[in-house]
Amino acid sequence: ERQEKQLVRNATSLRFTGRIETLLTLFLFQELEIKKAANQGNKQVCTVLAKQLVQLRKQKARTYAASSKVQAIGSQSKLMNANVKLANAMATTAKTMGEVNKQIKPQDIAKTMQDFEKESTKMGMTEELVDDTLNSILDESGDEEEQDAIVNKVLDEIGIEMTGKLAAAPSARSDPLGESSKARLPTDEEIERQLAKLKT
Repeated sequence: ERQEKQLVRNATSLRFTGRIETLLTLFLFQELEIKKAANQGNKQVCTVLAKQLVQLRKQKARTYAASSKVQAIGSQSKLMNANVKLANAMATTAKTMGEVNKQIKPQDIAKTMQDFEKESTKMGMTEELVDDTLNSILDESGDEEEQDAIVNKVLDEIGIEMTGKLAAAPSARSDPLGESSKARLPTDEEIERQLAKLKT
């Protein structure tokens, strides 16, 4: 039905367009005939042709008015069709929104949002507590490792020095007391060498 109406409108528009073109051709022909009669001095013919030209111009005006009216009707028809489509779309949307609103309960949504916020807060607090605990453990472990490394380093240094000093120092004799008096006393040069080794 819509296509049929469109075909009718197109045919009507073409008919008016063809009619206007025909009138324009007649105007040109009529004007040439009037000029020809005037050149021949035939006043009576000029008068008749002039009257016919006037009628043609009136017919042209009526044809333009009818063509404009047809175009206006076509535009109104398109606008009405667009409005009908828009109204149908709005009705469908309103129906869909109504169905959705029936299924949605504001109280349930509010409760769900509150529960979500509460659980999110708990999760954030738990994550923060775990992070703090891990950081504390890692920091303490690092401190102990650092302290152990420093102590070991110091002990190693002390051990090396003590070992060197003990190695360089004279060892105590396990001779009996009767033989200790017979031991040779170190000379001044030996004592100075031992002191020098201890200082290094």
